[in-house]
Amino acid sequence: MIKLIGGKRLNTAVFISGKGSNLKNLIKFSLKKNSPIKIRFVVSNNKKAKGLNFSKKYKIESRIFTYSNKQITENQILKHLKKREIKLICLAGFMKILSKNFIRNFQGKILNIHPSLLPKYRGLNTHERAIENNEQYSGCTVHLVNSKLDSGKIILQQKVKINKKDTAKTLKKKIQKNEYVLYPKAIKKLISTL
Repeated sequence: MIKLIGGKRLNTAVFISGKGSNLKNLIKFSLKKNSPIKIRFVVSNNKKAKGLNFSKKYKIESRIFTYSNKQITENQILKHLKKREIKLICLAGFMKILSKNFIRNFQGKILNIHPSLLPKYRGLNTHERAIENNEQYSGCTVHLVNSKLDSGKIILQQKVKINKKDTAKTLKKKIQKNEYVLYPKAIKKLISTL
């Protein structure tokens, strides 16, 4: 159970592997007056992740974990999360699959955003696959993380129309714009139900 005590913001960690556009968006959301979260910590498995620039810019503590041994790495991450009293984890383009043990420690408190209308197109290359299959719609999904890839309980989804001229690149751009609106909404929804 997550409880907001006296309007206190929830200590949140964001996990990234790449450009961090969703991280940037979540930071902006966290700085709003009525935001229920405070981003305390950024985790990355990639020291070259451009998203780390956003944690620097906004003076949020970040740390890089090499994942040379998954179990040891996850235990290190859990220690850091505990130390910072993290209550919610938001995955934002994090390219590692979390173990059952890790998820158990944060059951119902790990969110992920995925660029398709789940359960369709789990995993990678979602835009290419949607276009190849002549889908009329794709979109994005915010879901709770469980031990199966992109299979946890869906919190919110947003449909995006695929036009005949769309390429994977143009579709990605359209969907990303919707992700920036959907992720904060889903966080608010999750926190209000807990």
